[in-house]
Amino acid sequence: MELEGRIEVDDLHARLGGREVLHGVSLRVEPGEALAILGPSGCGKTVFLKHVVGLLVPHRGEVRLDGVAVHRMDPATLRSVRSQMGVVFQGGALFDSLTVGENVAFPLRRHRRLAEERVQEIVAEMLNLVDMGGTQDLLPGELSGGMRKRVGIARALVLGPKVVLYDEPTAGLDPVTARAVDRLMAFLRERTRTTTVLVTHDLLTAFAVADRIAVMEAGRIVAAGSREEIRSSRHPLVRAFLESSAVSEAQGGGRS
Repeated sequence: MELEGRIEVDDLHARLGGREVLHGVSLRVEPGEALAILGPSGCGKTVFLKHVVGLLVPHRGEVRLDGVAVHRMDPATLRSVRSQMGVVFQGGALFDSLTVGENVAFPLRRHRRLAEERVQEIVAEMLNLVDMGGTQDLLPGELSGGMRKRVGIARALVLGPKVVLYDEPTAGLDPVTARAVDRLMAFLRERTRTTTVLVTHDLLTAFAVADRIAVMEAGRIVAAGSREEIRSSRHPLVRAFLESSAVSEAQGGGRS
């Protein structure tokens, strides 16, 4: 199945350990569009992403990729679809025993039959793209948090995915590094025009990368719209995010 990149979520309910985590989430993401799901920790954002990649089965409702329900895909189709999706996990989720180059090459060796020389060329190209050129022989333990995020992004993009999912891409980073990662994600999104979904608790990240923003609270979408519509929202959670981000910028944590 060749992905175009359309994501449709209808009335998605999720339960974990007998507790309902998502309560009827409905969203649309068009091919090439970037959507940010903004919300506090524990509100269900990561659970939502796991349904998009088929790691969890909905309790009710469904997630569709190009019109096909993910949880109804046969194993071969799901493998094909996942090979066309890039996921950037919290913390980068790099393999500690592999070098930077081996981490980025891992998807290529798993899903492509390429000569080793071509693998190394692609790895070098991707690392240069995320400003990590020449780091192939380093181990993840030798990298800063921001560098690990960049390598994680390179690995997610190495197969040329149609859909990219970011799970809290700036979590744990200092404000200056977080804004640098924001600029990198925005640049890559403009360059590749992939369908992008990022979940974050950082409003500055959401504004930097996304065309539209959906605000999640306790497993429900409580506000959604363009950046301008979110700025003008009167919902208490949205106002709290806006006010906290304004304080952060005033203290020197804004974009440079």
